[in-house]
Amino acid sequence: MKTISILKYVFSIIGLGLLYGAYILFSDTQTFLKTAVSTNGTVVELVRSRSNDSITYSPIVNFHDKSGQLTEIISSSSSNPPGYFKGEVVEVLYQESFPKDAKINGFFALWGGAIILGAIGAVFFLIGFSIIMYARLKGKKIKYLKEHGVSVKATIQGVEYNSSLVVNGRSPYQILAQWKNPTTSDLHIFSSENIWFDPTDHINNKELTVLMEKNNPKKYYVDTSFLPKIAS
Repeated sequence: MKTISILKYVFSIIGLGLLYGAYILFSDTQTFLKTAVSTNGTVVELVRSRSNDSITYSPIVNFHDKSGQLTEIISSSSSNPPGYFKGEVVEVLYQESFPKDAKINGFFALWGGAIILGAIGAVFFLIGFSIIMYARLKGKKIKYLKEHGVSVKATIQGVEYNSSLVVNGRSPYQILAQWKNPTTSDLHIFSSENIWFDPTDHINNKELTVLMEKNNPKKYYVDTSFLPKIAS
């Protein structure tokens, strides 16, 4: 399905972009810490904010820089319950030239942005990368079975709706077939790869070809090449 083919690259690119953004934030924080000046500040207020039916609190901190000028900052990090209380004395880090860009010396205040961005980026990238790797491994598996596998004729049992997978509100179909091993008399059930249209009207035979690894029927591929291709 074209949607999945596009999504795997979209997710991977978004993931890489977010991971790069996380790296930039991490590097900027490292650079900031190398030249930052430390002083004490006081939490004068907790700003309440609402997002997606959740309430968080960000501390407002006042501090005096080296020149004695009073500066007020709002922490970029917020939490619930609040991480600070009104009147609390906290350590503040700032660049002498840019005191208004000061940060509270706390782990999440310093590194929270990079961690969150990195975590989201990792999820997006892993999803996209997993889809890409799955497709490649599936291709290698089919190639291997075509070159080294054993071909058997399995009896078609019907078409099944694979509701466990949903893409854009749609689920694919699978052809079910069974084969009785003449040596062991064991019955093996095979499912085809996902098919993004109903193949029922295009099945003209009672049997189809299944390629499987010798002595290992669990590793197989149902040949659906007899089905028409979806027009691009």
